[in-house]
Amino acid sequence: MLRLTTIAIVVSNAMKSAKWYQEKLGFEIREHQGHWITVAPKKENVAFHLCEGFYELEPGNSGISFTSKDVKKEEATLRRAGVEFTTPTTKEEWATYAMFKDPDGNEFYILEE
Repeated sequence: MLRLTTIAIVVSNAMKSAKWYQEKLGFEIREHQGHWITVAPKKENVAFHLCEGFYELEPGNSGISFTSKDVKKEEATLRRAGVEFTTPTTKEEWATYAMFKDPDGNEFYILEE
């Protein structure tokens, strides 16, 4: 069976982005060989491959989501760390969620478990 290992995210500066993911979200840098930089939450198998783009970035909803037992609490913690939210914690029929963005405008969901 196939297993997911990395998800590519286009960024303007891979080292700067890796530092942001590490400092703001608590990710660890898994690999850094030349242009290949991956970051991931501790104890997770899937990592983000930060792909430095040489063209105009097209920021927006990445379609990538994280889960949390308490989205509102997670939002407060990340805001204190300097993470910018594009959608505050919102309760809908389908889920309770919030959205934040990285320095390049890539947006991510946090969905309540």
